[in-house]
Amino acid sequence: MLLYCATGNMGKLREFILDRGPDMHIHQCPCYATLPECPETGDTFEANARLKAEYYSFHTAGPVFADDSGLEVDALGGAPGVHSARYSGEGDAANNAKLLRELAGVEQRSARYVCVIALAHEGKTIATFRATAEGRIIDTPRGAGGFGYDPHFLFPDLGQTFAEIPAHEKWIHSHRGKAFREMLKFLHQ
Repeated sequence: MLLYCATGNMGKLREFILDRGPDMHIHQCPCYATLPECPETGDTFEANARLKAEYYSFHTAGPVFADDSGLEVDALGGAPGVHSARYSGEGDAANNAKLLRELAGVEQRSARYVCVIALAHEGKTIATFRATAEGRIIDTPRGAGGFGYDPHFLFPDLGQTFAEIPAHEKWIHSHRGKAFREMLKFLHQ
């Protein structure tokens, strides 16, 4: 089976390829580099995932999946949420700095990563898959792996940040890995 992934984030693409299985091939959508970027105007992770999957599948011969994912911090009312990647408007380091400024003096730092994957074909959503990974935000970054908020996202089950956990193990526990495996289960039924 051949699936196309609608992402320009090579970190995400590498994660999806990790768990694809021997009977599946995953490639970046061929039209991704030539089309204008799909605006993420949705108010929810699901809305944005559907927008991207439908947009790129309309221009791709074959099924396309797209994810929208991000960090929800309870003390911030769910922020940064759907704005996680562009929270500060200046990239990962600035996003993390803004997050820590907003959490200064806050003890309750429960948070979760959320991922929704939408699977679409010929411009129509076939199904969506949602998963989370629960954790808490820490001030001092730990680990050199991962991307985004991973150095500050402590995963209590392992006592490590997502940036400390090896990629193959992180995939087992991550929001994106869980949602992706739900999609694979759906495709194999």
